[in-house]
Amino acid sequence: MDSFWCTLKPELVYRRHFVTRSQARSQIFDYIESFYNRQRAHSALDYRSPVDFETKNN
Repeated sequence: MDSFWCTLKPELVYRRHFVTRSQARSQIFDYIESFYNRQRAHSALDYRSPVDFETKNN
């Protein structure tokens, strides 16, 4: 989990100014669902994206 937070902050949070908490929540959700969970290479998955990992292992 610490690795996730160390990735989220520099890649998203520190690069943007959120006007409202709702806007921050929405953009963080979008980042997690559209990029982090689908496209970003993860070391625990042999540096493949979760989508690639699932495709090749199922």
